[in-house]
Amino acid sequence: MSSEPVIQAFLQAVERRDLDAVGRCFSPGARYANVPNPPVEGPAGVRALFAPILGRAQRVRWDVVSAAYLHDRAHLERVDRFWIDGAEYAIECHGVFQVDPGAGLITEVRDYVDLATWRRRLEPAGI
Repeated sequence: MSSEPVIQAFLQAVERRDLDAVGRCFSPGARYANVPNPPVEGPAGVRALFAPILGRAQRVRWDVVSAAYLHDRAHLERVDRFWIDGAEYAIECHGVFQVDPGAGLITEVRDYVDLATWRRRLEPAGI
């Protein structure tokens, strides 16, 4: 099995703002890091990481600019877009995903983003 199906399920869950579906994409010991922040662990940690932004956004769209899928790994260059209080907030991101192909679950994500830029862009939303 390729890494693509579970990663696509994760992206769709994020765009639906469905925290339970987001969590179901991850293995029990999974790690998700918004680099340079330390990683959260497990489905509950991933849910907690996404809860503030998905709960606040009225709409989410993650545009994949380029992608490379391997058996157990993928690299996705993205522009992550969030609409909050009628305004769009976007940030460029590169995600490295590790997948357990047998289980069909994500085991690790490292999202590389310029956090200073993201925080500055979110200031008008009060986040």
